[in-house]
Amino acid sequence: MGRLFCVIPCYNEQEVLPETSKRIREKLRDLISKGKIDADSRVLFVNDGSKDDTWKMISDLHSEDPIFQGINLSRNRGHQNALLAGLLTAKDYCDVSISMDADLQDDIDAIEAMIDKYNNEGCDIVYGVRSKRATDTFFKRATAEGFYKMMNSLGANTVYNHADYRLMSRRALEGLSEFGEVNLFLRGIVPMIGFKSDIVYYERAERFAGESKYPLGKMISFAVEGITSLSTKPIKVITSLGFFIFFVSFVVLIYSLIRFFTGHTVQGWTTTVLSVWSIGGLMMISLGVIGEYIGKIYLETKNRPRYIIESYLGDDKK
Repeated sequence: MGRLFCVIPCYNEQEVLPETSKRIREKLRDLISKGKIDADSRVLFVNDGSKDDTWKMISDLHSEDPIFQGINLSRNRGHQNALLAGLLTAKDYCDVSISMDADLQDDIDAIEAMIDKYNNEGCDIVYGVRSKRATDTFFKRATAEGFYKMMNSLGANTVYNHADYRLMSRRALEGLSEFGEVNLFLRGIVPMIGFKSDIVYYERAERFAGESKYPLGKMISFAVEGITSLSTKPIKVITSLGFFIFFVSFVVLIYSLIRFFTGHTVQGWTTTVLSVWSIGGLMMISLGVIGEYIGKIYLETKNRPRYIIESYLGDDKK
């Protein structure tokens, strides 16, 4: 047994919060009745600068039932920073935490299996992994699966088909707090912590209400953030590409000399145009990748706070 904190980041979730709070409260009460978690376990909602009534609803839930707690960030900081704010706050109060999204796509029933892994097998980290992607469109399924494969091929140690639905013990949370980078990609950072870990499979449902907070543009940005935050392989690929282009240019030089000495000096403009545009495009892409890393170095050296908590609705019990 232990005190559980369910950490749930929220951004404009007023449509889904009533149902989410109802279901998660029922699940925690069930686990308490079975003796698997302590009676003073809590649900910690993190309001990430919502523009609707999300924070008001969290405040009302806290007033009605102390099982609900809330953190209000000073402004929108993004899903990963909001999640980190909740986890590092929970660290000082809980024995174990479970992070999940507010949209009810993560199967709440998987919480019990995670707790069993923690209680019975001593796992400090338990990853919730999707068993299938039946609710996704073909495009989303293909791009998501391609993302995980690409991340692993580039040296980022991520768990395949795992998002941010996971259990972490207090010891694991203490380890997480040691990571001080500003550019956060928790799916890649958590496996770096180590400790005993395992997997629980679940089927991801469709969003209960509201709109997805990760349209295509944000998904691409998130992928770039993850790759450049965890791996330097893109820069190594640029170096290898540079050597390859140099080799090709050397071959073309030899070919051109042979053509010159054999009297075949007439050359088409198509080859010239294509070579100029292709090499120019590669140079621009290379500069963009390098610039992405330089930008991250710039942000890290500033050492700005990853989030600022405006208010915390909790209790004094630890």
